[in-house]
Order: sequence, then structure tokens, then C-alpha cells
Amino acid sequence: MDVLNGVNAAELPVAATLADGTGALGLALPLVGLAVVALLIGGFILTKRKHDAEPPPPQPHEQPEKPEQRTHIEQRDPHSSDQFPADGHALSPYELKDHGNGPLPPDEEQPRG
Repeated sequence: MDVLNGVNAAELPVAATLADGTGALGLALPLVGLAVVALLIGGFILTKRKHDAEPPPPQPHEQPEKPEQRTHIEQRDPHSSDQFPADGHALSPYELKDHGNGPLPPDEEQPRG
């Protein structure tokens, strides 16, 4: 609803037209939309430049080679004495022991001094 009280729209300054609400909203939304689009395009451009500056992935002949001897060292867990069955069969639920419920062996405490 226009409440200019008989004033001709041509006589109003631009600020009064923008303060009307529809003019300000009609002007601000496209500007905000253009700003968002410009930020998105700028983000894609910067990401592309950063990606192009990274070195390429190594070629197959540049990959590390497998060592001749095994480098894995097997360690035993002092908290669990259960071992995988030697014959390779899977354990049933009733064959499993209570994992996590047994007490840990006491540590040898050093006297504080």
C-alpha cells in the first residue's frame, strides 16, 4: 500500500523511494545474491589454483618397494592369555572366556622414597 498522501512519485528523492521497503528489498536482494555468487566463484578459483600448485601424485616407479625381510615384531599382551586355536577352527560363544572381567596381575610397585 502506497501512502504518499497525494505526493507525485517523481518529486520524491531516491532515498525516500528506497526507504519504502519494496524498493530497498528489490535492490538489496539482487546485490546480496551477486555477492554470494561472486564469493562462490572466487572460492572455486582459489581452490583450483591451490590444487594446481600441489605436486602430482607419485608415479608407479617412485613408489616404495617391499622390504626383503619381515619388519613386524610380534609382542605379547600381558593382559590376555587367550590365544587363537592352533588348529585354526573358530571358537563358539560358549568356548569364549569372559574377556575383560578377569583381574589383572598385580604390578610390582616400587616403594616411594
